[in-house]
Amino acid sequence: MKRLSTAIATGAVLVLAAGAAQAGKDLDAIKARGQVICGVSTGLAGFSLADSQGKWAGLDVDLCRALSAAIFGSPDKVKYQALTAQQRFTALQSGEVDLLSRNTTWTLTRDTSLGLNFAAVNFYDGQGFMVPKKLGVKSARELAGATVCVQPGTTTELNLADYFRANRMDFKPVVIERLDEINAAYFSGRCDVLTTDASGLASVRIKDAKVPEDHVILPELISKEPLGPVVRHGDDQLLDLVKWTHYAMLEAEELGVTSKNVDDQLKSSNPGTQRLLGVSGDMGKMLGVDNKWAYNIVKTVGNYAEIYDKHVGKDSALKIERGLNALWNKGGLQYAMPIR
Repeated sequence: MKRLSTAIATGAVLVLAAGAAQAGKDLDAIKARGQVICGVSTGLAGFSLADSQGKWAGLDVDLCRALSAAIFGSPDKVKYQALTAQQRFTALQSGEVDLLSRNTTWTLTRDTSLGLNFAAVNFYDGQGFMVPKKLGVKSARELAGATVCVQPGTTTELNLADYFRANRMDFKPVVIERLDEINAAYFSGRCDVLTTDASGLASVRIKDAKVPEDHVILPELISKEPLGPVVRHGDDQLLDLVKWTHYAMLEAEELGVTSKNVDDQLKSSNPGTQRLLGVSGDMGKMLGVDNKWAYNIVKTVGNYAEIYDKHVGKDSALKIERGLNALWNKGGLQYAMPIR
């Protein structure tokens, strides 16, 4: 009996310790500040772009807005910090921002050696090439000897070198840090080719080309580019919340819960819908937020299909097909872990 009592007491201590470990200093700091500081790109249409009034919009921006809704019940308690590819990781490591949500590729090196955690993949992509139509190029295999505009400090730069080396072709890199400057260099003719994620190429062509049809995105994708939000090591609770914010938007899409019908769905008899919207269970409390966290996300921001279609899909200028970003039960890779 004495051994049993000791075991029970030890177990209780471990449970208490585990609960204490869940308390997140970064999440606590966000709550105390009353605002999420979100690192975004310097301007990528469809993903994170500020208008003339300084209002940010895009797929990555809506993840930040959804996180704000989960924490505060409002999507508007976000400060956006525009970061270049070379600035982004230092800004996160130093605490300048709470998370990155800016087309950042999940790689082993970044996941292990930078003191960072990738929370999820909110867009599956691949690296491509764009060329002026007048060059008559039909395939990336025809780019031997080309000058190629590329951003430094990116997987794009590494993939570019790998691709040309593997295909025994020479190229001349034109390396420019700022996104607006590298795009301007391409459109002014300083380089023959612009390379980045295929979604980025579609964005640049729509946003910056005088005549989008004068530029061709070649058919080859030369890499896997799983893009998603990133947080610092050291706060598992914030990592959990960012992760489940993305999953909540996916789960809502799968269950047919939208920003327009979410109030009616509160009356649903579906147990999964009840758990998602906080009608039953304590899912929010487990994450350190209100049980209506996912309701607030869907009500104020939308489900994944809504934000995808609005910013990069069928209702946007980009009109990027869902493809790999379709739900798992519709031939894609987007898959929400069970909310239960």
